[in-house]
Amino acid sequence: MALRVACIGGGPGGLFFSTLFKQTVPDAEVVLFERNQATDAFGFGVVFSDATLSRINDADPVVRDGLRDHGTHWDDIEVWLKGEQKSFTGNGMAAIYRKTLLQLMQERAAEAGVDMRFGQYIPDLSQLKDFDLIVGADGANSSTREQLGESLGHTAETASAKFIWFGTSHIFKGMTFIHRKSEFGNFAVHGYPISDNLSTFIVETDEETWRKAGLDEFDVSQPPGPSDLKTQRFLEKLFAEDINGEPLVANSSRWANFRTRRTRTWHKGNVVLLGDAVHTAHFSVGSGTKMAMEDAITLVREVAAHQDDLEQAFTNYEAERQPQVAKIQNQARGGLSWWEHFGRYYDAFDPTQFTFHFFSRSIDIDKIRLRDPELVASTEQDWLDRHGNAPLETPLTAGTAEFSGRLLTISPEGAGATLTGPGGSLALVTDPAEANISNGLLLTAPDTEPGLAAAFAQLPAEAAAVVIRGGNAFTRILLSEEARLGRGLTSVIVDDRGPASNLTLVLSGRADAVATANVEGSDA
Repeated sequence: MALRVACIGGGPGGLFFSTLFKQTVPDAEVVLFERNQATDAFGFGVVFSDATLSRINDADPVVRDGLRDHGTHWDDIEVWLKGEQKSFTGNGMAAIYRKTLLQLMQERAAEAGVDMRFGQYIPDLSQLKDFDLIVGADGANSSTREQLGESLGHTAETASAKFIWFGTSHIFKGMTFIHRKSEFGNFAVHGYPISDNLSTFIVETDEETWRKAGLDEFDVSQPPGPSDLKTQRFLEKLFAEDINGEPLVANSSRWANFRTRRTRTWHKGNVVLLGDAVHTAHFSVGSGTKMAMEDAITLVREVAAHQDDLEQAFTNYEAERQPQVAKIQNQARGGLSWWEHFGRYYDAFDPTQFTFHFFSRSIDIDKIRLRDPELVASTEQDWLDRHGNAPLETPLTAGTAEFSGRLLTISPEGAGATLTGPGGSLALVTDPAEANISNGLLLTAPDTEPGLAAAFAQLPAEAAAVVIRGGNAFTRILLSEEARLGRGLTSVIVDDRGPASNLTLVLSGRADAVATANVEGSDA
């Protein structure tokens, strides 16, 4: 007997699953339910990295053909701030207008024989009791997921930064990050072309700046549709020079905080979830649509192979996809954190170091050099011009201690430890109350982000240096930046990941120096 399949949600993930399943199991009945109309599309661009498209293209050519015929492509990423424009080459990316992509995918689904029912909302899964398989692809606010209950182990972590999504008739050359400091605080744009006449224009800021600018008046609880016109006018004026006076384009545009969603179990009974319904990653990594479509590929393969044992199909699906998604989410956390603190970096760094700090948030200097040796050369030259020495050979004053370089050693661990390096040494203490300009504080970073607030509270008013060990690379950096950029203290990160990491930490301004040691329990 032919399998009856219901897919809830007509976004890229749901359309791709429905099309692939009908192509793979032609005798199956596949019905897609979408609450909105076929012509509705909220949002603007969808971005894909050249390096990550091969699996999707192998499954079906709809994205490849759409990008070729209707999309835009670029290799350079640009950062604009303080009157300068910096670029990072070797980053092949492409984008397409979301509305165009959905139309192409709808046509593809129709060709495959999918029964698409638009304007049909499924508030109760019991409405689909006659289907053998139900796929929930209904987005981050998934009603399907909510109906399955707490047994899935779903969590959502809300970022502190505010963001709003517009378009603009100004056409950027490629991915462009624009930074402007207003009288209220810092704002930044993710801009990129998505067609011949439209670009995506996402703006981020911190909550304090957002409130000071009076942009907190719009009622975001109302249903999708109305846009925040006050914010639109404010941003058109703030970024007028960057978009040549062109207008912004609204589409249910309203401020929000990004929510990173994670789910322990992606299925229950004959219902299985994919895409944003079970996982999200910050839009700065451009992986949301890609992840949903790759979920669809694996789910189709496993259900087709185990039509009589859906539990086995779902188990195999989760076993393959959950580690891959977790990897992307972990990578995205560094990017999301950068956007939570970009105002601090804007104030602390000149354009060249700011740009290197931005691009090294997830890859080290060696990987950046492979893509764009000129960017690395200009960053190193900028340091040399300012300091007179290469980064790790630049002298460092830490209270009363003088080091002739910035690659140091800590020994032994714990109380009584000493920081040694070329030309000097510094005694370390572990009690913040004992820290002063004649010694350094040895501080342990937490294993997870929630522990950072307590670690910040241990930072002293003065110390020759704060030496940060333990935790993981991410928490060590955030603690170091709070000490260095937030409190004006000299920071040293204990890190054993090697020369590229050492150079990246110092050149980017994440730390003043790096110390090597055998740190038990650290992933350094």
